[in-house]
Amino acid sequence: MLHPLIYLSALSLLAGADEYRSFSASSVLDISSCPITFYGQTYEQIYVNFTSENVSVCFNDFYNPQTRGDCVVGPKAKIDFVYFTIIPSTPKEELNFISNVPTIKNPLQCSVGLGVDHSGTSVFDAQVSGTTVDSWNVTDSTFADISGCRYSGNVYKPDTSVLLSSSGTCLNVSCNETAVLSTQVLTGNSNCEIQYNDTADSTINCTTMTERCNLLKEAPFTTCNSLIDPQPYVTACTNTLCKYPAVDGLSCQFLKAYSRACNLQNNETVGDWWTKAGCSAPQAFCQDRTCSPHEFCGEKTDGGETRCFCRALFASKYTSTHSLGGPTVCSQDSASLSLVGCLLEDKGIDYSTLHLNDQTCRGHMDQQTHMVTFSFNNSNTCGAVVTTNNSQVIYKNAITNQNSSSDIITRHDQIYIDFSCVETKPDIKTMSFSIKDSSVIQHITSGAWSYTLTMKAYTNAKRTQAVEPSTEVQLDQRIWVELKTDGLDDSLVAVVTDSCWATSEPSPSGSLRYDLIINGCANPTDQTVKVEGNGLGTSNYFTFNMFQFTGKSGDIYLHCKLQLCVKENNDCVPVCNAASRRRRSLRSKYEAAAFITMAWTN
Repeated sequence: MLHPLIYLSALSLLAGADEYRSFSASSVLDISSCPITFYGQTYEQIYVNFTSENVSVCFNDFYNPQTRGDCVVGPKAKIDFVYFTIIPSTPKEELNFISNVPTIKNPLQCSVGLGVDHSGTSVFDAQVSGTTVDSWNVTDSTFADISGCRYSGNVYKPDTSVLLSSSGTCLNVSCNETAVLSTQVLTGNSNCEIQYNDTADSTINCTTMTERCNLLKEAPFTTCNSLIDPQPYVTACTNTLCKYPAVDGLSCQFLKAYSRACNLQNNETVGDWWTKAGCSAPQAFCQDRTCSPHEFCGEKTDGGETRCFCRALFASKYTSTHSLGGPTVCSQDSASLSLVGCLLEDKGIDYSTLHLNDQTCRGHMDQQTHMVTFSFNNSNTCGAVVTTNNSQVIYKNAITNQNSSSDIITRHDQIYIDFSCVETKPDIKTMSFSIKDSSVIQHITSGAWSYTLTMKAYTNAKRTQAVEPSTEVQLDQRIWVELKTDGLDDSLVAVVTDSCWATSEPSPSGSLRYDLIINGCANPTDQTVKVEGNGLGTSNYFTFNMFQFTGKSGDIYLHCKLQLCVKENNDCVPVCNAASRRRRSLRSKYEAAAFITMAWTN
């Protein structure tokens, strides 16, 4: 049965609905009465989530780029407000869907409607296991087909069929037009390879080529025939030379290969076979260099000099994109990029002349694969330029052969390969706890960052005497509160305590409120409040004298809002003017805020 996923529309009523519900906070919705099949996987719940950048509808948890879930993700709505309804099937509704999505062949059973406040056209991404499989330009009336099949972690659209090789077995995986998956083992074809028969070149004299290949059965090769059977070499030679032109020394390659095999077998060199065959004398095997599996040894000049060339199939994945190597590999504290040695040689580029922005940072060639790798890390950035863009940190470097020489001309191609990484700035996650636990240590994973966050209260300036559950804190007693992280690089990022305030109830938006820190600075009306180390590193603390709300004898809840700031010219430190106690605006450098609450029981 067909279960269309969602109506992505403006906040308007959906025709045919029995009942509407609205909500303005992240919610889990029960759709068991109308299960949704999302690219081959059926779900009975949806998770609607609002963030500072997105509105998302997910099926196996709330949206998190790191957990790689099944979701539909779009830009942030004008307001965090959604209508939800389940619409039963009617002939009119079914005709509406089938006419707008003709690829769907199943009858309509029901549909789920979600109204999101967007104006104009917005782009929504359909993600399966965190990977975008489709994108839609959504307007007030947009229909999209989310049917499909899944097999071994991959998504297949309806009416598709592919061959997969697995454990020596060739498997035909099909997703029919009604999104039903089927698999079939193909017998007699263990690796899914398709054999092609090339048409022989009619200009080639096969008799002449056969006579040439049979030289392997004549002197001086006969000294080796008893050790190594020449027939496989003769067969390969005739099959090749009778079909393909003998260019690039091809007519000599089989003779050279047999001669070298003999040399490896008995450590003796076959006598002067090349004069009779009209080939160049053997040289040191690829200049005393062993070619890697993706290379072959060939002559690079008419004089017989050899080198390792890229095999065509291996090189095609790079030449098709006009690249010389793979993509940049980025991690939390390092980045690397590998270039293909034989492709560099094809371009006449000496890898030893290449370097990063810092000319002392050069590539290292792997002696087995001949891949040339360039890298930099936090301890040696190799001249990388670090910039920020909203929620991203950009590390920009380049591989080049340009230098600071005073030469005003050059006779070599100028090389410039972008070598950059883009990372999402880390979050400090929202959490709450009671002072009864003295402190809380929580492990945080966000993007490429992994760290811990601790909030703890003390009764002395050196912060050695922690407030324990048994500690009795008196009114007007001085308290130190420390916010500390471990695992963040304090040379790149700083923690800024943006604001702290107290309420008489758990909600941070309680009507009875008292501010301790405002815009990163101590409340100028409370002389007991001091803020230390704010924006300097990955930890800071503040101090104040204990109090209670007038006429209240219940609990006090201390709330703090924190931000992360990527350091640039030490401008993460709030500037608190003695007269106005205001600071310069750093909002553009901040990631989404984190709210932390500590409860003090009276």
